[in-house]
Amino acid sequence: MNTGKLLQLDFLPRSTDAGLLALRLWLGLSLLLLHGWSKLASFSEMAGKFPDPIGLGSSTSLALAIFAEVTCALLIVVGMFNRAAALTQTILMSVAFFAVHKAALSGPGSGELAFIYLGGFVALLITGAGHFSLDAKLGANKAANIK
Repeated sequence: MNTGKLLQLDFLPRSTDAGLLALRLWLGLSLLLLHGWSKLASFSEMAGKFPDPIGLGSSTSLALAIFAEVTCALLIVVGMFNRAAALTQTILMSVAFFAVHKAALSGPGSGELAFIYLGGFVALLITGAGHFSLDAKLGANKAANIK
């Protein structure tokens, strides 16, 4: 057996578009199912105590977070208006990491998860959705067809 091929993982197909699809599904679904859905389901209980780091009011901040974590997460999953949705997520995660968690990467109140999501959404903002997306199928995103 050729250990060079094994160590280089040449047995796995290489596809930037498949990688972008995996990233979109992973980030979008996890944000929607683990964060957005619970905020949406408990809006009335959370509205008065949700962090308001930019001074819009707790309910408004919560509504904006829900919009990003539910609507924009779904758009990212299907790859529609991907760069706009990724920009929205980048803003949300920047506010969460820098304003809410004070850029703490460890310890109590850590923003590590927001920081990780931020990196993924910045990558999607830069790359676009890739070939396996509604943006590409509808011809709405020329960057999605870059090889």
